[in-house]
Amino acid sequence: MYEKDGEKYYIVDSHIHFWDGGAANQKNRYGAGFTGCFYDYQKNLSPAEWVWDLEKFGSYTEDDLMHDLFEAGYVDKGIFQPTYLTDFYTNGFNTTERNGALAEKHPEKLITNGAWDPRDGEAGLDALEALHERWQFKGVKLYTAEWKGDSKGWKLTDPWSYRYLEKCEQLGVKNIHVHKGPTIYPLNRDAFDVADVDDVATAFPNLNFIIEHVGLPRLEDFCWIATQEPNVYGGLAVAMPFIHSRPRYFAQMIGELLYWLDENRLTFASDYAIWQPKWLVEMFVDFQIPEDMQGEYGVLTTEVKKKILGLNAARLYGFEVPEDAQVKSPGLVTGESGPAVGSAPVDETAPVTA
Repeated sequence: MYEKDGEKYYIVDSHIHFWDGGAANQKNRYGAGFTGCFYDYQKNLSPAEWVWDLEKFGSYTEDDLMHDLFEAGYVDKGIFQPTYLTDFYTNGFNTTERNGALAEKHPEKLITNGAWDPRDGEAGLDALEALHERWQFKGVKLYTAEWKGDSKGWKLTDPWSYRYLEKCEQLGVKNIHVHKGPTIYPLNRDAFDVADVDDVATAFPNLNFIIEHVGLPRLEDFCWIATQEPNVYGGLAVAMPFIHSRPRYFAQMIGELLYWLDENRLTFASDYAIWQPKWLVEMFVDFQIPEDMQGEYGVLTTEVKKKILGLNAARLYGFEVPEDAQVKSPGLVTGESGPAVGSAPVDETAPVTA
């Protein structure tokens, strides 16, 4: 938990990894290129003192993760989001099994989500059920641009995708995290397009679609979809580090998101180990929209920051939040609220528990 100026912030890092992207696990040049592209994001968007060397970045340890998130980084709960990439890495890049083994060792701190790929057909449905039986996950992470043999991606609207979403409903897996953000070499940019989100969000109103990376660089498209679909959320991984490298750009992004979605549908994420939660949390708590932009976007209140940093994800996942870290009032001082034609009210008095 983070505390400053008498305020306590319950921190849920809703998008973390325990990957093995090192040279020994790279199957081909695409694996090397994928790890290198991730590393470039860290180098280009982090404060200099938070940049690792490439070798550590590819294969950091359990001790690194536990220290960076929970000893130094203020995180109360971390949610693993798997990405398999078995065409690029011999043992997969960041699998449910690898993440889940660590979550089992630290159940008070970590949980793992599952994953599925509709191209796996019936066998994949069985595998999803087996994963869920072991880890009882509450969410899945989908990677629509992942390569599989001759296929270089899939869409949420594919017929088999609907079968898997139906299976998630049957299993009670309600949180559907979808990577819809910047491309990573060698994946194809258009395979991460947000255009397929609104169809499935309408078709599955009982599922929560957390769109990771808020659709960047398609932020406007994402916002127009999210404003009409009340079960669409924005995951702030990748958006967050611009708070350091381009603070006005970050102010514009967070201002637009709050205008279109509201403060109850945005979730904090460090995307560890690309970035470290410590400096992101500290800078976000201190951050304010520049005065010359406040006429359009308003200001960020402590209540809004608490929701984004942890309370929203805690509500989605049923984490129990200490009373002294919850919001003291539902008041919000931001810019004029947007259309929000699909918005549903959030009960601010509801307990944040499972």
